[in-house]
Parts: sequence; structure tokens; C-alpha cells
Amino acid sequence: MISLDHVSFSYPGQEQGGLRDITLTVQEGECVLLCGRSGCGKTTVTRLVNGLVPRFYSGELSGIISVNGRNIENLTMYEIAERVGSVFQNPRTQFFNMDCDSEIAFGLENQACLPDELLRRVEDTAEDLKIQNLRGRSLHELSGGEKQKIAFASVYAMNPDVYLLDEPSSNLDMDAIAGLKEHLRLIKKQGKTILIAEHRLYYLMDVADRIVYLDEGRIAGVYTPAQLQRLSQQEREHMGLRAAVLGEVHPASVQAVQPSPLLELRDVALHYKKRLVLERISLSAGPGEVIGVVGHNGAGKTTFSRALCGLHKNTQGQFLWKGKPQERKACLKRSYMVMQDVNYQMFAENVEAECSFGIRNPDRKLVEATMEKLGLIPYRSNHPNTLSGGQKQRVAVAVSMICGKELLVFDEPTSGLDFDSMAQVAGLVKELAAMGKLIFIVTHDYEFVCRTCTRVLYVDHGEHCGDLSVSMTTEEQLKRLFSV
Repeated sequence: MISLDHVSFSYPGQEQGGLRDITLTVQEGECVLLCGRSGCGKTTVTRLVNGLVPRFYSGELSGIISVNGRNIENLTMYEIAERVGSVFQNPRTQFFNMDCDSEIAFGLENQACLPDELLRRVEDTAEDLKIQNLRGRSLHELSGGEKQKIAFASVYAMNPDVYLLDEPSSNLDMDAIAGLKEHLRLIKKQGKTILIAEHRLYYLMDVADRIVYLDEGRIAGVYTPAQLQRLSQQEREHMGLRAAVLGEVHPASVQAVQPSPLLELRDVALHYKKRLVLERISLSAGPGEVIGVVGHNGAGKTTFSRALCGLHKNTQGQFLWKGKPQERKACLKRSYMVMQDVNYQMFAENVEAECSFGIRNPDRKLVEATMEKLGLIPYRSNHPNTLSGGQKQRVAVAVSMICGKELLVFDEPTSGLDFDSMAQVAGLVKELAAMGKLIFIVTHDYEFVCRTCTRVLYVDHGEHCGDLSVSMTTEEQLKRLFSV
């Protein structure tokens, strides 16, 4: 059982992310979903339960937090770790090894598990979670979704009583989300207590027992899944929440763009360390198009996006811009990429400086307007590393608008974003398209695709499988592609 009794917490120098007089009880074997806008305090609740607040994240704390009747304040970190397992939003932050098997075994090694028992539990974990295909692989070669699976497996192997998950679906494709849902059902059947902070709500509607809605650090409502699903779209969006039923989300009716080709790919093949990733890619795209790139985790979507920007060396075939063949350096100069893990592209000392970092003579009015549009003004003086995952994502997206490049590539731009932020990014993408930019978006986010994309490029099983036009006439085909 988890209990928070009149708990308040504030981070030093930050107005958002803290908690105000939270009282919450999660019964043994119960699954509770925490939802709300970015910065509402969801992640802070999980940090209180696993002891990271205030031991790692300092601040002003009051109230009592207990797990299984024991006050967290009186427990050491290793005692908490025996009871509570955490899966973070960015799995890379909880890895300690170079390969998957060692990572799964890491917690067991720290518990002094005997070798034979350790091997058995690693094998049982891989079998239970159906990740045998990831065993023996380097963590650095995994996709974001595959890393998330290993992070969950490393916790599952330790068999804790309580599972804490922070945005576990943010990097997963639809099939992987369905797999995560089955994992949650499995541990719930085992009697485990689950506390999960999420923006994507739809897959948890028949798993969660209660849904706790947080607003500005307070509990603003508690719902059953049925009650949440009965909220109107207007009510839900006013609360800053994503869709509870994906089947009710429809693509915007868009006019097919028929421009003169700007970018052409002719029989392109991509390799990674002598392994064929994608082949037979032929594509023609023009200014103002927003092309979604979808497919399973590990299918090669990120490799494809890197190649578009000239960041991937091992390529074959022709890249043409306005009919002229292009070398990698030319691709680098005209493109900008928002990476899946935006931590790799944060360099400045504050958000305002980050928005114009590396840009010669930036337009200060444009910088200000873009920060305003994406809700970044309150954080302009904050260091980027102090922001939440969704806030960092918005900073990287802001740079894409300010830099003035012709070809823009977004790799999972809505990972970890609430409804408000997702809608803001969608609006920004539409503005960029109206300015004549050519935009590619690698994504698993069906809601975002419906709001932004004019076409969808589907890649899987080592080849380009074709593209779909996103319009009301192909909604059924699009939903089938996303398993909606």
C-alpha cells in the first residue's frame, strides 16, 4: 500500500512540478493512473514514493509518505529499492551496463542473488515479457522503444511489490504499447501495486482502477475509467488531457498537396554496421508537405530521418534537391532535426539562449514570439536540464522554427507531451508548412498524425512499404495502420 498524508513539496526556484497538500492512498494490488498537464506534479508523486525526493531532488517537504506501512523517511534507499521498482520516462537514465542481459541482471546482482537463480530469473523475465529477441544485444543499438522494454524488464526481474512508471509509452509503437498493457495486466494479476504517470490514456482504460487528475500540484479530481470516458471532448481538452478512446479521434480533412518536387529519393538503401536497415526507398515531396514516418520500433525510422539530414553516412542511391543530386554536406546545411532524445541537443545555460544557440544573427522578435507560442516564457531563465521531458521537447521544437532551415525532421516530437503541448506543436508544424517548409515527422502518435500530416510513409521489415494519404476517405486505412 502507498500512502501520502497531507504532502506538500516545492523544488528550489521553481513554481511548477511541486505538490500542495496531497492526500492519496493506493491499495495493495491497485493500479492508479496519474494524469494532468506537464508540470502538474505527476512525476514528483513517483519521486516521493521511490525516495528520490528529497534524497536526490532537494526541496521543501512536509507530510508523511509510507509504503507498506513503513515511513519512507525511515527507510534507506536500498530498503526502498527492495519494495519499489521505477521505470523512468527516459530509460537511458537508469542504465548501468552495455548489453541487455547485464542490464536485466543488474538489480539482481545488487541483491546478491546466487548465479543459478540469477540466470533463471533473467530467462524467466525475457520469456514472460516476450523480449528474447533483445537478449545479447548492445543497449546502444536499441531503438527508444526497445530501451523502454529493457528498463521495464530490469525492474520486473527484481520482483518488487510496487511499480512506478513515468510516461512508459512515450517511445513505443502501437504494438509495443499493447505489449506494455499486457505486462501491466500480468503484474496486476500477480498482486502488484502500480502507480503510473501518463499522458496517453487510452491504453489504460481497462487496466487502471482509478484515475487521479492533478492540476497545479493539487488533486483536482478522481475518476473511474468509465467516468473519464464519458467526459466530452471539450471537457477533456479543457483539462489538458489526451483522448481516452482513440476511435473517437479523426484525421483533419486536408487538401492533398501537389507541389513541384523539392526532395526526391531514388532507390535509396541504408545500412548500419554492414546490416541492411532499409532499401528500395523512392519518394517525391514538395514544400508545405508534412509527411509522417511510421512503423514498428527498430524498423529504421530514425535511421531514415538521419539520412534525410545528412547525418547517416552508409547510404546508397540518390538524394536530389530541386532536381540536383545532393551530397551529405549540402543536406546538413539545409536541414534541422529535433532528436528523439533532446538531451543530446541542449547546450546553452538557459532556455532563451538555447532557442537561438548556434544561429547567426537570430531574429529576437521571432525568438520571443516562438517561446510565447510554446509556453516557454516562464522558463526563459531556467537551465534546460531542469525542465521536464515535455518542456525540453518544446524547446527543441522552438529552435526548429527559429533556425530558418528548409527541411525539418522531427523524431518523436510529442514524446511525453500533454494535450496542450501536443496541440501547440501541431500548430507550429502547420505554421512551418504554410511557410513552405518540407517536414518529416517520425512518430507513433496517432492523435498527432491526425492533426498534422498530409501523408504517411510506412516503413517496416527492411523496406519502404508505401505511403498513405491522410484524409477523411482513408481514415479506415490509417486506423488499421495504427491498430486503432
